[in-house]
Formats: sequence, structure tokens, C-alpha cells
Amino acid sequence: MAATGNAEESQLQEMEEEAGMEREMDSDEEEGMGIENSDDEEDDSSEDDKENEAEIQRLEEQLSINAFDYNCHVDLIKLLRQEGELPPLRKARQKMSELFPLTEEIWLDWLKDEIHLTEEEQNREKVYELFEMAVKDYICPEIWLEYAQYSIGGMGLPGGMEKVRYIFERALTAVGLHMTKGATVWEAYREFENVILATVQPPPGSVPTSEQQALLNAQLERIHTLFRRQLAIPLMDMEGTYAEYEEWSDQGVSDTVSQKFKRALQQMEKSKPYEETLMAAEPPKQAEYQTYIDYEQKEGDPARIQIIFERALAENCLVPDMWAKYTKYLDRQLKIKDLVLSSHDRAVRNCPWTMGLWKNYLLALERHGADHQTISGVFEKALNAGFIQATDYVNIWEAYLDYLRRRVDFSKGESTLTLESSRELEELRAAFTRSLDYMKQDVEERFSESGDPSCTIMQVWAKIEALHCKNIQKARELWDSIMTKGNAKFANMWLEYYNLERSYGDALHCRKALHRAVQCTSDYPEHVCEVLLTFERVEGSLEDWDAAVQKTETRLNRVNEQRAKVAEKEAHLVRQEEEKTEQRRRAKADKKNQKKGQKGSRPGEKRKAEDEDNEDEWGEESEQPPKRHRGEGNQGSFRGGGAEEFMETESGLFGRRAPPCRRQEPPGAKRGQQIAPATVRKTQEDNPEQRKDDCSVFISNLAFSMEDPEKRLKELFESCGPVQSVRPVYAAKGFRGYCYVQFEGKTSVPEALTMDRREVDGRPMFVSLCVDKNKNPDFKVFKYNTNLEKHKIFISGLPFSCTKEQLEELCNDQGTIKDIRLVTNRSGKPKGLAYVEFEDEAQASQAVVKLDGTVLQEHTLSVAISNPPRRTAADKPDFSRPMGAMMPRAMVYGSRGKGRTQLSLIPRSIHRQTGSESKAENGTAPKPTGGASGDAGFEAQAKPMSNSDFAKMLLRK
Repeated sequence: MAATGNAEESQLQEMEEEAGMEREMDSDEEEGMGIENSDDEEDDSSEDDKENEAEIQRLEEQLSINAFDYNCHVDLIKLLRQEGELPPLRKARQKMSELFPLTEEIWLDWLKDEIHLTEEEQNREKVYELFEMAVKDYICPEIWLEYAQYSIGGMGLPGGMEKVRYIFERALTAVGLHMTKGATVWEAYREFENVILATVQPPPGSVPTSEQQALLNAQLERIHTLFRRQLAIPLMDMEGTYAEYEEWSDQGVSDTVSQKFKRALQQMEKSKPYEETLMAAEPPKQAEYQTYIDYEQKEGDPARIQIIFERALAENCLVPDMWAKYTKYLDRQLKIKDLVLSSHDRAVRNCPWTMGLWKNYLLALERHGADHQTISGVFEKALNAGFIQATDYVNIWEAYLDYLRRRVDFSKGESTLTLESSRELEELRAAFTRSLDYMKQDVEERFSESGDPSCTIMQVWAKIEALHCKNIQKARELWDSIMTKGNAKFANMWLEYYNLERSYGDALHCRKALHRAVQCTSDYPEHVCEVLLTFERVEGSLEDWDAAVQKTETRLNRVNEQRAKVAEKEAHLVRQEEEKTEQRRRAKADKKNQKKGQKGSRPGEKRKAEDEDNEDEWGEESEQPPKRHRGEGNQGSFRGGGAEEFMETESGLFGRRAPPCRRQEPPGAKRGQQIAPATVRKTQEDNPEQRKDDCSVFISNLAFSMEDPEKRLKELFESCGPVQSVRPVYAAKGFRGYCYVQFEGKTSVPEALTMDRREVDGRPMFVSLCVDKNKNPDFKVFKYNTNLEKHKIFISGLPFSCTKEQLEELCNDQGTIKDIRLVTNRSGKPKGLAYVEFEDEAQASQAVVKLDGTVLQEHTLSVAISNPPRRTAADKPDFSRPMGAMMPRAMVYGSRGKGRTQLSLIPRSIHRQTGSESKAENGTAPKPTGGASGDAGFEAQAKPMSNSDFAKMLLRK
């Protein structure tokens, strides 16, 4: 026995010496590296020290202002570690650990620093306490291995071996099921036991005593048990462990162990695809982890569900939804007090801005019987967590007040309450009073709103006073306060008060409440009047009935008069708007006729000027004209004046003729080949009665270079339903980039509208309804909402190379993404803007807080809640503004069109003349001079001027 003890002590001393040598080698390497680096950095060390000190001071000041700045804590710890200042470093780490769970890297650095500094045995307990704090934050196999390794260094102390085994067993419980890293803990534990086995084996050639044999057998059984336990768990590369056990065991592997190994191997093969997906995915792997969790929940093993949740949270610790799902599973399935409460505590420390996690934490504490002081302390922490919405404070107060109400025993009434219950009731009332003061002072000052416009907290208080305390007078006082906060105009608030009086009050106060409701309600006065009359039918006398009828009739007459005035005012505004629209339409038609007359008076310049204007108008990046109805274009082509100006042109055959070609083609076969398609199109377009707008859609923003657009679009839209015809619109130079697609039935139109913004030839294709703009001049279809959308965020400053996948990866951590839209121009090029829609408002608010100011590909992003500017009448280019304000002043070209230099060689007097013409286009034409009439003056202006006319004009100047 003595020999065995000596051998054991010698083995332990060897292990400790090896650990000490490793630490000495590490320190020597660090010292050597320090000497080499110090030689290179002697010149700049003083400047770097000053910069680091200034940065440390700045970070400390920033943390004194906002202690919850996570990044500031991390930066401060890094700088202090570089400076090698241990006391400030230790203090900074402790402060951060009190507010946030620390990551694996921060914990390992902290532990290694403390281990190097605490070589003495009396300081080992401090390191043990630090390890205990570390293993509570996250499930990290590396920290557990470091913990076990450090405990081996203290095996020589009393109870040292039992402590090592205790730590290893806790490590197996925590991370032994980790499919990829759990095997390292098992192997370290077996290696430790194998070393112990070597110490208890007798020397070669000696005969062991019975005590030595018993120790040897017990140690062998420990190693057998570890092998059997590990082989029953599905872990990666478990075949190697099985082969190692076969080689190590003298008795071979039993059938029971083999069967358990096969079942575990099958389970591992099922989980292997999910593990491979995780290894191939990029962090934070939220979607991959969620898929894995769903699979494990279907399998139903609680331990494996817990470990996969913990693995997911280690990489997604700032995702509130993941914490909510985990704590919900623990609350409903495992229900283990220590595990549930520790998980809730970690959740609120990781995501303190999420009200739902704090609310669930309070419920879990109450559910598991926590004392009142603990629950109150957690609630106070929640108030200081810094929620991002005013309603969050209302909800957390409601949760705490519900808890306080459940503490009071109302079963015997307020008059028979015990001393303890009376104290709890007073505490409840004090909490209600404090909540109202908190909403008025703290919340309103921060958010400019109370978050509780309907006064739900006061309503609950009034109901408790009336129902449990039988204090209807206090309930009435609370309701009077509710009505003075802007709720007296809502019928539902008065009906809530009436129902309270009906249940716990008397008929007199019910009548008074209803009379006040009839007088004050503005949203549904008829309903309140009906409730009053119904009440008097049941409860009132004849005098009460007459008074109620008179009051309701007077009130309803006044309401009807007010509604009639409002309706008349709205009708007047509508008429004014219609008149303005009609005036704009007429002015537009007159201007077009005037321009047409000017063009017709210059036959020598008409074709080339039109051709140049047409080139600018239908350029690749230019704005396409608004959609117009072609309705009766064929008949309109034979009319004169302004009628044909409102008809859309197709193939240059209906209404106004398309601009002629610049190049005169020689007669012959080529000219005939060009005319043939137009002839074919004419046969298709000459039947306007066959067109049905309710079965058609308007297609725009197509590439002008599209080959055979009729065939191409028919192939694109055949999936939506049978296509009757495709009518592309042509100019003299070719396809104009838009067309009409008519289906055989109306049912195909909604399906075709879903193809809006689909990319065709590198450009987004616009698909909209076919509407007659002559009958509906103000019709404008805008695809997206222009109001405040609290569940959607607007991101600006994006790099043009940013893709939808990159943006989804950036926003995935903030919540569940429903849709992402990258804003592009008409040619499909990105604008650096995007809209991201989340599942709810809380996730969108969290995304604004977390993403605003972040840098993506050297671009600083600006993130805000989506609130697009309203599309006012001034934004509509067709009818809201006159043509002069909408289009730039037309350039004047010579007989050859636009020159290369773009220099104007026309005298200034002619430019003044042009300015007057532009004023005439805007409706402020000056009166013609001389005795000529208006028409004659107009014709004189329209005629080309000769050289003598120029000379006379210059002499007059």
C-alpha cells in the first residue's frame, strides 16, 4: 500500500512538473517575443503609449455616460491588455461581466492572465470562482477543457483527485453531447484516468496484494465505464473510439455495448447532414441552426434539444427570437428551476433591450417561487434596460402589476384582509401610482408619448378597486382621470365605464355616464344614443325616457349638421379640383395645337426638328411617356385639332403620326421590305372594337433593342393565360420600349401583374393596368406604400455592388425577414437604397438601433423606420404642373439640326423673342403690337424671317 502511495505521489508530481514546464516555456516564448519586438519599437513606444492613454481615457469617459456600450467595453479591455496594466484590466473585465455575458475569447484571455499571476495555492480558489463564472455564460467546450486542465494542477492538494473528476463529470453533462467537440472532453477524461491507472499498476514481476488488485480493478472499471458511456452517444468519428476500445479491452466489446453503439451510429448518420451544413455555412448560421433545432424537436430528446439550442445561442447571442424560443421550450418542457432561471437571466443580459424577455423572466421567477425581493430587483433592472418603444414600458409595468395583484389574497374581501395582505394591497396601490408617474415623467420625456393612450393601467386599477376592494368611488375617480386625458371622444371608452358602473355601481351613475357619453362622443354617437335609450327602457321612468329622447335627438341633429357641412366642403374641394384638372387639360391641348401650328408653318425644318426632339425624348435612359388609352385611335386619326393629341400612337398608324426617319431610303426592294411590317401591323390595329382594356395590361421600360417584341412578350406572358394579342408601339426608328398585352379573359390580368419589375434584358419590366387616361387623368398606380411602416426599415448609403443576399445576411441577426427590396432606376441600376420588411415592429426597431451607422464595404449605412414622403400633386408630371414647368426650355436648332459644338450663334434679340414664345406657351402671351389681330400676329411670328426682317429688328434695338 505504501509503495502504491509513493508511486501515485511521484506520478502526480511528474504531471505537475510537466504543467509547470509548459507554463515556463510559454512565458519564455512571450519574453523572447517581447525582446525582439522591443528592439523594433523603441522609437515609437512613447508616442504609442500617449495615444493609448488618451484612447483609454476617452473610452472610460464614454462608458461613464453609457455603461451599456458593448463595443466600448471590448475596446477598453484590448487596450488595457496591451498596456499590461493588471488592476485596471481586471476592473474593466469585472464591470463588463456584470452587465454582459462575455464571449469565449474574452473569458479565455482573462483566465490565462489570472492563471499566470496566481501560482500560489491560496489564490487557486479565486481562479476556480472565475471558471465558475465563465461556464455559466455559454456552453463552451474549450473553457471546460481549460477548467479541467487547471484542476489537474491541484491534484496534490487534499481532495484534488475527487475535484478533478467532479469537474470532468460536470463538463460531460454540459458539453458531452456536443456532436463535433464533445469527443475532446471524453478523450481528456479517459486520458486522465489512464494516467491514474499507470500509478496503481504493480511493478513488473511483483505480485499485487488484494488491496492493490482492488484498486486496479476499480480503476479499470472506471475506464470501461467511460468507453461504454461515450459509445452510447452519437458523436462525430465515433468509429475510431469503438476501434480504440476494442484494442484497449482484453475481454473484447460486449453485445450490449455493440448494440448501443450501432443505435448511436444510426442517430449520428441522421444528424450528420445538419452538422455538415453548419460547418459549410458562414456565421452566424441562424437559419441552419433553426433547421437543426426543428429536427431535434421532432426527435424529442430533451438533452440534445438543449445542447443544439446552446450551440446556436453561442453564435447568435444577440438574437432575441432565439432566446425567446429557448426559454419558452425550457418553461414548457424541462421545467428545471436552476436551468430555467439561469437561461432567462442570460437572455436578458444578452438582449436587455427586448421587453418580452424581461416579461418572461418575471413570469418564470414567479412560477418557480422566487422571493419578492428577487422579482422586484429584476423588475428594477428591466426599467433601466433602455427599451426602444414607449409601449414596452407599459407592458413591463403591466406584467409587474399583475404579479403584485396575484400576491394579494382577495378571497375574504378588503375588510377582512390579514395584516400581510393589507401590506401587499398597499404596495399594489403604491405601484399603480408609481407607474402612472413613471409614464408621465420618464417615458413621455424620452419618447414624447406616454405609450398608453387608452390608459389601460388605470382601467385595470379601477377594475381591481371596484371588483376586489369594493371601492367604487376610487374607480370613478380613476375613470374621470382617464376621460380627461383625451379619451372622452371615443364611444368604446364610455361604454367601458358604463359596463363598470352597470356591474359594480348603481343606476344613477350609469345614467350620468351615458348622458355624458352622448354629449362628448364624436366617433360613434348613434351607438351611444342607442345604448342610452335601451337603458331607459329597462331602468328609467317616463321623465327619464323623455329626457333621453330629447338629448339624443338634439345631439344627433347637431352631428348631422356638422357632417353635412363637412360633406359640402369636401364636395366643393372636389369640384374645384375637377375644374382645375379640366383647365389643365384644355391648356395642354391648346399648347399642343399651337406647337403643331408652329411646326406646320416651317415645312423645311419640320422633319429634322421632330427627328432630333424624338431622339432626345426616346433615349435609352429617358423617362417614358405616361400610358394613354388608345380606345378609338383609328377614328381619331381622321379628326383634326386637339382630339388626336390624346390618342396613343401604335406603329405610327393611329392619332398623331410617328416622327419620320432622318434618312431617306432609296426606292426599291429595301423600302418595300421596311413598309411590309407596318402594313401587317396596320391590319392588326385597325379593329379598335376588338380591344378590351379590362383584359389588357400595359408593359413599359423595355429595351429599345429588343428583337421581335411581339413574339418575345407573348412567350413571357403565356404562363399567365391565353394571350389574344400583343401590340408593341413603334416609332420611325423602331420599337419605343412599351406595348399592350391583351388576354382572352380577365382572370389572366392579376397573374400578369405579378410579373411587375421582372428583369428582362437587364432592365426591370413594368407591368400595370390598362387605364384610359382621358377618362381618368389623375390615375396613378404606385406599387408600394407611402405611409409609415413600423415593421419595415429604410437603408440608404448602400454600395451599388450590394446584393440581396448580402443585405439579408446583414439583417438576419435582427429578426425574421419577410421581404427585401433593392431600389433601382428604370434601367435596373441600383440606387444604393433598400427596404427590409421584418415580422414585427420590435424586430424593425432593433434593426434600426443595431445597424444605423454600420459600415458595409467602406460605405456607412443610414437606417431608419420606413416613412416615405407622401406623393403630393406636385410630384405628378402629367397633370399637376404646366408643361413649361415640367420640361426644360426647348433648344432652337438650325436647318441642319443640332450642331457638334452646341454653341448658339443666334443674336440675343432672337433669344428674347424665343423667351416671349415660351411665355406664350405658359399662357401669358403678350398682346400683338400694331393693328393686326391676334391670329395675324401669331401667323407673323410663325413665318420664317428674311435678312431684311433681321436688319429691321436690329435697327429697332
